[in-house]
Amino acid sequence: MKFIDTIKNIWKIDELKNRILLTLTLLLVYRFGAQVVLPGINASELAGLRGTVEDNNLLTLFSAFTGGAFSNASVFALGIMPYISASIVVQLMGIAIPYLQKLQKEGESGRRKINQITRWLTIAICLLQAPGYIAALPSLSGVTGISQLLAAGFDPTTFYVSSVMILVTGCIFAMWLGEKITDKGIGNGISLLIMVGIIASLPVSFAQNLTSRLEAGGGGPILILIEVALWFVIILLSVLLVMAVRQIPVSYARRTASGAYEKNVFGSRQYIPLKLNASGVMPIIFAQAIMFVPGLIGGNLLGDTSTGQWLQQEFGGNIFGFWYNLVFGLLIIIFTYFYTAITVPTNKMADDLKRSGGFIAGIRPGSETAEYLDKIMSQITLPGSIFLALIAIFPAIAHKLIGIQQGWALFYGGTSLLIMVGVAIDTMQQVNSYLLNRHYDGLMKSGKNRKAVA
Repeated sequence: MKFIDTIKNIWKIDELKNRILLTLTLLLVYRFGAQVVLPGINASELAGLRGTVEDNNLLTLFSAFTGGAFSNASVFALGIMPYISASIVVQLMGIAIPYLQKLQKEGESGRRKINQITRWLTIAICLLQAPGYIAALPSLSGVTGISQLLAAGFDPTTFYVSSVMILVTGCIFAMWLGEKITDKGIGNGISLLIMVGIIASLPVSFAQNLTSRLEAGGGGPILILIEVALWFVIILLSVLLVMAVRQIPVSYARRTASGAYEKNVFGSRQYIPLKLNASGVMPIIFAQAIMFVPGLIGGNLLGDTSTGQWLQQEFGGNIFGFWYNLVFGLLIIIFTYFYTAITVPTNKMADDLKRSGGFIAGIRPGSETAEYLDKIMSQITLPGSIFLALIAIFPAIAHKLIGIQQGWALFYGGTSLLIMVGVAIDTMQQVNSYLLNRHYDGLMKSGKNRKAVA
């Protein structure tokens, strides 16, 4: 009943209702675009492309992030991933390039300039990826040339040029949709586009696993219930990983509170929340990018040698293999430490704490506080990184040990589940903030929606 009342309250707040409707509309536009095939391609000839994607686990994972647009040769085939790549590159460059460091300190104006740099870098990445995708379409579709994929009357050269322009435009349009959702809708737009793309493949994957279980010798309904229960347990553990924080108590010997009168507050205590997983899903994304390298080395450099064949077999798309997941888990732990070190500014936190008159009991302000915070981050990053690595490789465990279908197993952990959980939590927190703010306005007898929450 409380949940139903909350839904009713959401629709009573005009601003929140309009933001939700705008978000749903733009997400629907993105999903519609994912089904629009590139002009000139004969849609009936794409069965080979879909078959290749289904047989290659890495391509299946990439296609899931684009909501199936990759395997449909859609105008959104590149998805929003070029923008994500550009954002990561700009963020990493901010560590070494003084100009970007200066922009990061300039507040809102600096953020706008960084966003503009990210957009231009996104276009550059698209201009590299789009020709590669078009050139790879024939081999991925199992045909000898691009002309076999085209409808009658289409010139391959014209198709190539126009498709590159359309793919770049599609990515930029998807980026615009994400930014509009962030500004005018609810939640983080880019993350929502990725999440919607992932969720789009969930019903089909579950249906395939359900069909296999109901077949003779598949395990039956009991095993299905066990798998669903296990899935909810993994979701709960993912929520705990996303939400877990270590609270560092901070004391203020003397603070001045201004209001109707001024007073001195002695012994005020607050907390610095240090997240158990401060790096989010970035270590998994970095590790997945690196995991392409062994397969490429085995296929292009070592060729038909025993080492080359082993690398191709273990790392060339076999994301459920033992060696793949062992190396994958170790890389996640390493990148978690790396990304946490560059994104959690313990020195800045210590300086801000010192300027505001705060201190950690038993620790001197300044450099000792920074060292203490860095020590705490190192201590909590180890269990956090191991926990993250276990969730990342759990799809392989679910597939190999429990026998869950490959498509459905991908939702038992990894980037897909963590993105869904993180985006859902962030969106729910924003909706809750609107509800709390409107409720506060109602108590103060102000605000245009006070009658709705009275």
